[in-house]
Amino acid sequence: MLTTARDTAFVPFVRNRFLQILAVAYGLVWLWAAWKPLYPHDWLMENLLVFVTLPALALTHRRFPLSDLSYLLIGLFLALHAVGAHYTYSNVPLGFWMKETFHFARNPFDRLVHFSFGLLIAYPVREVFLRVARTKGFWNYYLPLDVVLAFSAVFELFEMAAALLTSPELGDAYLGTQGDVFDAQKDIFMAGLGAVIAMAVTRILRRRLFPADPA
Repeated sequence: MLTTARDTAFVPFVRNRFLQILAVAYGLVWLWAAWKPLYPHDWLMENLLVFVTLPALALTHRRFPLSDLSYLLIGLFLALHAVGAHYTYSNVPLGFWMKETFHFARNPFDRLVHFSFGLLIAYPVREVFLRVARTKGFWNYYLPLDVVLAFSAVFELFEMAAALLTSPELGDAYLGTQGDVFDAQKDIFMAGLGAVIAMAVTRILRRRLFPADPA
């Protein structure tokens, strides 16, 4: 079974078959996404997130390992990000299918990934607060939302700076606003919405499974 934030014993990577399979699966997705991306320079910019995140997870795994569930959620988000980086977010085929099927005004794949950021990353953030700050009750669910919103805002500022420092074509591809002047605000909202849902589900499941646990 997968370990969760509630567990205190963790298996090292060399003996953790689940994490090994997860690493190989993500590696295959990343290699596919790295092969002939639509905009190579945009792909490189998008992968700055990966080039920072993966080494950080690898370096901290021995002394501060997260649960299997947290690594799975992070891996799912990074896989979605890899797909968006390959096509650029505004040109992902799944987004065009969603646009035609649900009659959206634009390709919504970037909105889906921002929503997924909150939905998938809030739980790992909660686990860090539980183990480092030993938070309880309300703060266990509010602080992950706070961090998700903060990171989303910082990312939007980074996108703006990158767009201003690059060529107009590359900047437009990286931003992927698709003509929406409120694109940044909507992206942050979607991330926050995902985090709220993730924490609500976590709270409901914990009350049902561990009613005596204050966390």
